Amino acid sequence: QVQLVESGGGLVQPGGSLRLYCAASGTIFRITAMGWYRQTPEKQRELVAAITSGGSTVYADSVKGRFTVSRDYAKNTVYLQMNSLKPEDTAVYYCNADIRTDWTRPTSDYWGQGTQVTVSS
Repeated sequence: QVQLVESGGGLVQPGGSLRLYCAASGTIFRITAMGWYRQTPEKQRELVAAITSGGSTVYADSVKGRFTVSRDYAKNTVYLQMNSLKPEDTAVYYCNADIRTDWTRPTSDYWGQGTQVTVSS
């Protein structure tokens, strides 16, 4: 079994910063990509940022220059540093990881439970 546990969400004023954490645990052979998605009641879940096992990153245009995704490969953890937050960043943020639990098995998609980020004055 694999679990993704997130933390770090909360309420912040516009212009402020938050750092999200996500740790993968369980039977893990290899993690390829890890990243963050977000969702609001009005929008479908969208990619925010992701980072591959080789360190390549991708960002949504709306967060480029403000958010930074990083990984601690030894701890199977992914981080999302969010700066210059805007009210439109308000959403539930979900951690995502592509994980192989065994060398004989293909990669599967795993999700965290979500953490609320609210940007409001």
